[in-house]
Order: sequence, then C-alpha cells, then structure tokens
Amino acid sequence: MEHKARGFTLVELMIVLAIVGILAAIGYPAYRDQVRDTRRADCTGVLMGAANSLERYYTEHGSYTGATAGTHYTNRCPIDGGTITYNVATSALTATSYTLIATRAGAQVSDQCGNLTLTNTGARGVDSAGAGFTADDCW
Repeated sequence: MEHKARGFTLVELMIVLAIVGILAAIGYPAYRDQVRDTRRADCTGVLMGAANSLERYYTEHGSYTGATAGTHYTNRCPIDGGTITYNVATSALTATSYTLIATRAGAQVSDQCGNLTLTNTGARGVDSAGAGFTADDCW
C-alpha cells in the first residue's frame, strides 16, 4: 500500500498569503475610512442634539447665555462614553446666537473634514477648506 503525502506545497501557501495580503492592502484603508465617516456622522447627531438642548434652554430663559457644555448639552462625542473622538463646545455664545464646534480628538485627528460647526441658524460648516471639502461633503 502506497501512502500519498497530503498537505500544501510552499508555492500554494505563498500564493494564498499573497492574495490575503492584496485583499488586506485594499480592504483596510476602506474600512478605516468608513469607521472615520461613522464617527463623524455620530458627532453630527450629537451636535444636532446639543443645538436642540440650546434651543430648549433659550425657550425657557429667553437667552442662550448661561447654557454650558456638559450641563445643558453634551461636551463630547460619542455621547455613550466611548473613546472621545470630538470635543464639543460653544464659540461666540451670546444672548441671541451661538456656534457649536466639534473639535477632532483621538482617532479623528486625521479626519480630512476637520472640525465641525453648527450655528443657531442651522448653518453647518467644516474647517477643511484647504482639503477641498465642504459641509455637504462632511455632514
């Protein structure tokens, strides 16, 4: 009785490793970009929620002055307590207007859309003019 050796040859193994390497080289950057886009989308939702909180505060007090991050609205993204990807604060807070700004942090620092902004008029913005992105691209 003759036994044939079973298994993979070195050439077959190298071909499989090459294919896996090519797929990883293509797939990982796409995955990383999708995760970055998802974090940004999460923070746009947080900004909208913060804007709603500020509008509620304005309705009750007749002014935006006095509303503070962390007390009257969240001061971070994600809101559920995960690793911080954006810090949320107000800029130019007056009695009748505000601008919310989400500053990139942690894994989002390299996001090409830059920091996200939202005003009391609902104007959405990004500070990525140099990268060629608009608010419509990033929101």
